[in-house]
Amino acid sequence: MNVVTIAVRELRSLFVSPLPWAVLAITQAFVAYAFLVKLELFLQLKPHLPGLPGAPGLTAIVVAPALKAAGMVMLLAAPLVTMRLISEERRNATLSLLLSAPISMTDIVLGKFLGVMGFFCVVVLVILITPLSLLAGGNLDVGLLASGALGLLLLMASFAAIGLFMSTLTAHPPVAAISTFGVLLLLWNMDWAGTGAAEGVRPFFSYVAATSHFNALLQGVVDSADLIYSLLIVAVFLLLAIRRLDNMRLGH
Repeated sequence: MNVVTIAVRELRSLFVSPLPWAVLAITQAFVAYAFLVKLELFLQLKPHLPGLPGAPGLTAIVVAPALKAAGMVMLLAAPLVTMRLISEERRNATLSLLLSAPISMTDIVLGKFLGVMGFFCVVVLVILITPLSLLAGGNLDVGLLASGALGLLLLMASFAAIGLFMSTLTAHPPVAAISTFGVLLLLWNMDWAGTGAAEGVRPFFSYVAATSHFNALLQGVVDSADLIYSLLIVAVFLLLAIRRLDNMRLGH
């Protein structure tokens, strides 16, 4: 019950702040732009597609790039949403009251995380309105669309967990946002950084890179390795956040 109460409180506080609304609007604007550009490309390629073996369909050409654009926007937007989760509590001197309350650090962290994920779920639902509009005049690959939406949601969950942990490290939300963006950017470009590494090390860089798993789901490949990667990222950073709050409660 404590987790639900904290999550509802966090979600309510997000929707009364103008920043998440701005994030929602900007994300939708970028997705709509990418959608229209790829839709125009599809209309140009459409006369030639029937003659090509294994030609990509409407969902692969239009929807998948739009969802990838949403992921790139969230790379910038997620730090802004998560930066105040704990750091603002510290800045307003309300964290000590929260830490002294008869609730566990796990409840606090999970409640904050679920509250942010509630907002990110709304973001995904709003984003999906644009590709679903294609149903009015075409056929969509529902499986590919669902896989891409799952990939975007898992990506946001990873970003939320990382942002929550980084927010526990400072009392200044802008510092938390910049630090979170740095970590996310590192994960996003890890695959590219591994191109110059030794042959035996490249698979490690490829697995650590968030783009490798996100791109696979955008292509409709639902692999347990991709799901486990996202769950590991979420679990590790939530555990680090819990450990950090425990140390703060003990005065360390």
